[in-house]
Amino acid sequence: MAIEVGSKLEGKVTGITHFGAFVELPEGGTGLVHISEIADNYVKDVNDHLKLNDIVTVKVINVDKDGKIGLSIKQAVDKPVEAKPARFERQGGGPGIGGRHEGRGGFGGRGGDRGGRGGRPAAGKLSFEDKMSRFLKDSEERISSLKKNTEGKRGGRGARRD
Repeated sequence: MAIEVGSKLEGKVTGITHFGAFVELPEGGTGLVHISEIADNYVKDVNDHLKLNDIVTVKVINVDKDGKIGLSIKQAVDKPVEAKPARFERQGGGPGIGGRHEGRGGFGGRGGDRGGRGGRPAAGKLSFEDKMSRFLKDSEERISSLKKNTEGKRGGRGARRD
């Protein structure tokens, strides 16, 4: 049976290096499990996860023309399919925080005049500076809101006590 990409095999660890581990496969070939393919979490030292002569289940992830075989231990483990978390949605239903629409006579009494440029350009035609200033404004508002909501809960740094 030839070694095919996607097949799962059992093999024996025959060598450990700083960049991965060599695994001898049942068909007599040897493949490399790169350090990034050993575990789902960060692997600083291969020796913390594998020892010589360990029997491991590996998945063949690639076979080069020159015979090099790429293996993965973490892909060989069947994991339950996780639902992707819902994307973060802004509260308030509109741009900015709390649904306030910028440039419609809001703050400063300018009524949408952004620094004398003749009104606010369409959303797709904002200059980099306009996008950056909008981002900074939204970011500062979110940070200040977050600070207001968390300082009272922590009880530190001058939090109000009622």
